[in-house]
Amino acid sequence: MTIKSILPASLLLLGAGTLLAADEPSEYAKFEASAEYVKFALNNLWILISAALVFLMHLGFASLESGLCQRKNTVNILFKNCFIIAMGVLTYYFVGFNTHYPGDRGVDPSAWNGFLSIGGMAAAEPGTAANFTSEYNAGYTYWSDFIFQAMFAATAATIVSGAVAERVKLTSFLIFATLLVAFAYPIAGSWHWGTGFLADKGFYDFAGSTVVHAFGGFAALACVIVLGPRRGKYTKDGLKPILPSNLPLATIGAFLLFLGWFGFNGGSVLSADAQGVSTVFVTTTLAACAGALACMATSWIVLKKPDLSMTLNGFLAGLVGITAGADAISPTMSIVAGGVAGVIVVFSILFFDKIKIDDPVGAISVHGVCGIWGTLAVAFFGGASFSSQLIGIITVCAFAFIFSFALFFLLKLIMGVRVDEKEEHEGLDVAEHGAPAYNE
Repeated sequence: MTIKSILPASLLLLGAGTLLAADEPSEYAKFEASAEYVKFALNNLWILISAALVFLMHLGFASLESGLCQRKNTVNILFKNCFIIAMGVLTYYFVGFNTHYPGDRGVDPSAWNGFLSIGGMAAAEPGTAANFTSEYNAGYTYWSDFIFQAMFAATAATIVSGAVAERVKLTSFLIFATLLVAFAYPIAGSWHWGTGFLADKGFYDFAGSTVVHAFGGFAALACVIVLGPRRGKYTKDGLKPILPSNLPLATIGAFLLFLGWFGFNGGSVLSADAQGVSTVFVTTTLAACAGALACMATSWIVLKKPDLSMTLNGFLAGLVGITAGADAISPTMSIVAGGVAGVIVVFSILFFDKIKIDDPVGAISVHGVCGIWGTLAVAFFGGASFSSQLIGIITVCAFAFIFSFALFFLLKLIMGVRVDEKEEHEGLDVAEHGAPAYNE
C-alpha cells in the first residue's frame, strides 16, 4: 500500500513537505476534471506546436538571407537574426503584447480608443484560473496566446534585415529593429487583431499578408531608400549582378519557411478545429506550389534561363499571397491567388532593380508587394469588402513606411546607418564582427 492510497484526497503537499488540508479543489483542478478539458488541451497544444513552427521560420530567414548574400557578410546576417528573435520576444513581453491586444472593445467599448494604447508587461495580467481555462479563450491559455504572437512579432524586423543586408551599420540596425518591433508592429497590429478601427471597418487579414508581411516590406522599402544600394550594383553601364554565395543554403531556408508557414497560417485558426486547420494547410500548400511554378515559368520567359533564386521567392510569394485569406479562399482559388503572386514577384523584383532600389533578397517584393496582392485577393476570391481591404492596406503600409523612414533617417543624422566603402568592400563579417564565417 502506498502513502498516496491512504491519504485523504483533500490533503495537499505544500512547501517543504508540510501536509495541509485543502478546503476546496482549485478552479483549474475542477476544469481539469471536466469533459471540456480534453478538447481545450488539444487546442492549446496545437497553438504551442504552431508557435514552435513559426519560431523555426527565423532559422529559415537566417538561412535564406545568408545564402542569397555574399559569404563575406554571413556572420553579420546571422548575428542580426539572432538579435531579432531574442529582442523581439523580450520587447513583446515588456510592451508589445498588451499594446497589440489592449482590450476587446466588442465586450467593453471603453477598453481603448481603437487607435493607440501602449501596454505594459505581459506578466502584469493577473494569474487567475480563468487565464488557464476556456474562460480566457476556447482554444488556448493566456501564455499560449503570448508565445504564439511573440513568434510573429520579430518577423517584421527580419524582413527588413534581408533588404538592408551587406551595407547597413550594425548598431543602427539593432536600434531600429528594436523600436520597430517594440512599438510600430504592435500598434499597427492592434488596429486589426486588437479590435481597433480597421476591425470596425471590416478589414480582413487572417494571418497577416498586410499586418505582418506588407508592414515589414514597406518598412524595408523606407530603410533601403535612406540607405542606398550596395556599391557597384548599379553602374553607368547598367546593373551589375552581385551573385549569391550559397544557393543550397538559400534553398534550405526557403523550405524551412514553407514548413514554418503551416504554423503561421495553421495556428491562426486559433484552435485544433479539424476542418479549419486542414483547409488552411491545403490552401497554404496549393498557393505556395502555384507561386513557385508561375514564378519559374515567368522568370524563364523573361530572363531566358530558369532562375533558382526567383523560384525560391516564388514559393514565398505564393505563401504571402494566401496568408490573408487562407481560411476564406477556396482551394481552387488559392491556386489562382498563389499563381498571380508568383508572376507579380518577378516583375516587382525587376522593377525595383530598374529604379535602383537594391534589395539583396527580394524582401520588398515578396512581402510588401505580394502582401498587398494577398490582402486584395480576399476581396476577389474570399468575399471581403474591396474598400475595407484597400483602407487597411493603405493605412498599415503608410504607417510602416513613414515610421521607418523617419526613424532610420534620424539614425542616419545622429550616428549614420551605413558602413564606409572600405568596410563594405572588406565585408561586414570582419569589419563589424572581427571574424569571417568560414575558416579557409
